[in-house]
Amino acid sequence: MSKRVLVAMSGGVDSSVSAYLLKEAGYEVVGAMMRFWPDEPPPPALPMGGPAEPKAWESCCTPDAAYEARRVADLLGIPFYLLDYREVFEEEIIRPFLRDYAEGRTPNPCARCNTFVKFGALLKQAQRLGLDYVATGHYVRREGEALLRGVDPFKDQSYFLWGTSKEALPRLLFPVGGLTKPEVRAMAERAGLPSARRPESQNLCFVAGDLKSFLREKLPLRPGPVVDALTGEVVGEHGGASLYTLGQRKGLGLYKPHLERYVVGVDPKANVVYVGPKEAALWQGLEGEEANLLAELPEEVEVQVRYRTPPVRAKVESLSPLRLRFASPVFAVAPGQSAVLYQGERLLGGAVIRRGLYNLAGLDRGFAAKALTLS
Repeated sequence: MSKRVLVAMSGGVDSSVSAYLLKEAGYEVVGAMMRFWPDEPPPPALPMGGPAEPKAWESCCTPDAAYEARRVADLLGIPFYLLDYREVFEEEIIRPFLRDYAEGRTPNPCARCNTFVKFGALLKQAQRLGLDYVATGHYVRREGEALLRGVDPFKDQSYFLWGTSKEALPRLLFPVGGLTKPEVRAMAERAGLPSARRPESQNLCFVAGDLKSFLREKLPLRPGPVVDALTGEVVGEHGGASLYTLGQRKGLGLYKPHLERYVVGVDPKANVVYVGPKEAALWQGLEGEEANLLAELPEEVEVQVRYRTPPVRAKVESLSPLRLRFASPVFAVAPGQSAVLYQGERLLGGAVIRRGLYNLAGLDRGFAAKALTLS
């Protein structure tokens, strides 16, 4: 059996150790980094009260990261390629990301990147190079045709892989999925990899500085009313409806700050942000679109609606469209985010959230329903 693999290297410790482990296991390893960044670094966000200071790249997949990835490849004695994916990234990630925010949705660009870029365009590139597999540093495990949560509960990244196609699965390798992050760093130290102590990037790779500044630069925003979804009363003013997401509590500019309110709906066309009490942000179900299933769904699944929120049990009410009813209410079911389905540790698939269903305050039946469904 041929064992030739293209390792997606980011300059970080996870992908570096992935390349190291595969080489130690006898694979013929080729390293590659996908170039997403423009010719010049994005301008930093302007701080309040003064000009911005020049600053270096602050995200992953940057020229500095490419230098680190090449250093690792040289140490391991493997070829390394820098692949220009700027057009693909613009088309598949950045434009849909901005379109979603313009429509009042909260996108998940990392999940989309894995689906269309890393396990889409990059896998095709591997095939063109005559390589058999693509490997990444994701904390997830593959056992046959099943994808399982990573062993490290603090690093498990299966949530972002729900869009992976069944056809791609046999050609994907995840060498660090059975390790914890401390074990990966210790292994990198022992191997002398220069990325052993490289800090993790927390930013989106195409956003320099904070997200709101990026959106203000890219989208036509204007002030508008913040409206109480239960009473219809104008309770504040926002700086652009697309800057807000369901469940948000801070930065609402409310005239009655003593009342705890959360964003419960966003309508960019009318330029209105709806707010309400916490129960108005609680949902007992959801409807999804663009579903991708990696296994047949049982009658009851576990669903996770954000990366860092725990999964809840849910009954599958229909498959087309995908509709789920939760066993207990879920906070801030945001259109555009991913609803990811599990059975125990196994990833069953997922969908993009189209809308929340069965709102505890009845908003999906009230005057704000248009904003909430974003249809």
